[in-house]
Amino acid sequence: MVTNLPDDIDIAGTKTRMEVAFGSGDGDEDMTAIVAKKESNLGAIFEQSYEPWDGELGPRWMRNYSIFRHHVYGLFTSKGHRYYHPFVRLTILVILLASLTPIPMLFLSSLLPGQDGDFLSKMWGINRFNLWGQILGYFPRNLCMWPLLTALVVGGMISDDRRNGTSAIYFSRPINRFDYTAMKFISVAVILGFVIIFSYFAYYTSAIVFRGEGWAFLIDTLPLFLGGMLSGIFLVLTYTSIGLALSSISQSRFFAAIGFLSIIYGTKIVALLIDMQFDTSILYILSPYDCLAHLGQFLLGIELNYEHPLAFSIISLIIMNIVSMGILVSRISSMEVTRE
Repeated sequence: MVTNLPDDIDIAGTKTRMEVAFGSGDGDEDMTAIVAKKESNLGAIFEQSYEPWDGELGPRWMRNYSIFRHHVYGLFTSKGHRYYHPFVRLTILVILLASLTPIPMLFLSSLLPGQDGDFLSKMWGINRFNLWGQILGYFPRNLCMWPLLTALVVGGMISDDRRNGTSAIYFSRPINRFDYTAMKFISVAVILGFVIIFSYFAYYTSAIVFRGEGWAFLIDTLPLFLGGMLSGIFLVLTYTSIGLALSSISQSRFFAAIGFLSIIYGTKIVALLIDMQFDTSILYILSPYDCLAHLGQFLLGIELNYEHPLAFSIISLIIMNIVSMGILVSRISSMEVTRE
């Protein structure tokens, strides 16, 4: 069966289908498209030059103070400073007020006459055991208050900088690693010291004022007061170094907070279980709190209730702080080299 094909179909293959379809050879080969042209104004390139800064830079302490102010002032106002969640602020306030609870009892003991006042004075007055308990008492201060306070403060101290890349801004300014580390450490230590040391000092002075004690009493109790003060300083420094080391490891503030609480409570529980099972206190050297409590007993002249030598606890504290500071410095060095 033969079918008559149209004349424009090229059976020989000299034309492509596109040429057939679009009318190749219809006389439009010489047609050209006219594109409208718009005159363009050429911009002038001016000579650019930069003048070096010849003014006076701010002093080093001012640059460092900005880091300190950012973290400490944030507890009172978040405008232009570190943001603390309202729950964190409320918790810190509750801890501060709870640490000051002996003061109303001292005032009450000064008002009650006779045996009632004497009983309250013995319970809440100044003696080596109460001074030790104001700083290193396990319940509630070192069970609930001081560890929770530290966890809330150190949680995002460095980890937020790692997560948000803020370290790149810090180190693009004339701030070196030492200044950055020192200001972070001082910021945490000041916040912890304001609660722990301030409450201890307020307790001591209130007892003297409410009881109307004279200079003789002040001179007699001053060595005990200084021993308790040193114990509080060691506690603040140790908790700060451990907390900042954990904060520098991770980009999560929860890791630092939970990690710190795990170290404080975990080492205490393990040492307690070993002591109950095998009647040995040697593992208490792994617990930061027990090492501090052991040292505090010595500083305040309290009978030591740990079987292992005091030197073991002191050496353990030194190792804890050195290792923590080593981790902190190492991690901050990596923050300056690589942007995270």
